[in-house]
Amino acid sequence: MSEVTIGLIQTAVTDNVQENIRKTAGLVRKAAEKGAQIICLQELFNAIYFPQYEKYSAGKFAEPIPGDTINLFSQLSKELGIVIIVPLFEKASDGNFYNSAVTIDAGGTILGTYRKIHIPFDPLFYEKNYFKDGNLGYQVYKTKFASVGVLICYDQWFPEAGRINTLMGADIIFYPTAIGWVKGHHSEDGDWHNAWETVQRGHAIANGIHIAAVNRVGEEDRFKFWGGSFVSDAFGKVLKKASHDKEEILVATIDLSMNKKIREGWGFLNNRRPDTYLLICKTQK
Repeated sequence: MSEVTIGLIQTAVTDNVQENIRKTAGLVRKAAEKGAQIICLQELFNAIYFPQYEKYSAGKFAEPIPGDTINLFSQLSKELGIVIIVPLFEKASDGNFYNSAVTIDAGGTILGTYRKIHIPFDPLFYEKNYFKDGNLGYQVYKTKFASVGVLICYDQWFPEAGRINTLMGADIIFYPTAIGWVKGHHSEDGDWHNAWETVQRGHAIANGIHIAAVNRVGEEDRFKFWGGSFVSDAFGKVLKKASHDKEEILVATIDLSMNKKIREGWGFLNNRRPDTYLLICKTQK
């Protein structure tokens, strides 16, 4: 299929898990009514962003895969004939906890689970206290409508992750996210939001691939999440963008034939020199 319609669900979250799930399921139905064929939820969609705390009893947010939440969205996927990407806090059978995203095909079948590979550890982003490093590698799923790659939040700052997903055959990379401004903090680095959007648009250009980033809104203790979910075409043009402060369903139709046009026209993949890239595989000391 050349044209595909994707939907991003941008919401505010409370500590009421079941209410978060009910609300999001309702928005998924509305997105499908608007024509969305592939729908992606935001990072940890049914939980507050608990990693802003060094210590927090987050166990109530964790669940196995499959579990009640994934079963619900699998049934919804089958009923509506849509693909759904569901990020959540995974309690794995190995006893560890992961920041994960499950991709469910249009018939309700679970295609696989991606576990976030790049885990930050900074003030207010204490994710290493909660999540083990992803151990399932990068994954691209051939869904009914397109081949999709899924990366999670902090992964979006790493060009290697986007390139690998592209080489694995992704038509679209989805970036479910939880990021925002820290109240009372003035960044000496510059505009965090601008950098966040720019780096992902850069991945789109460098790889000739469509990008879809979905972020939450609302205030959670010290964070004001900036929303701004957006879809970029294969040359970095933002096709559609959500607001910074409202819950929204963003629906956009994209033309995947543009991927091939950009890749062949600019030679970004054909002219690669992997033999010169060995340095990036060395562990930094």
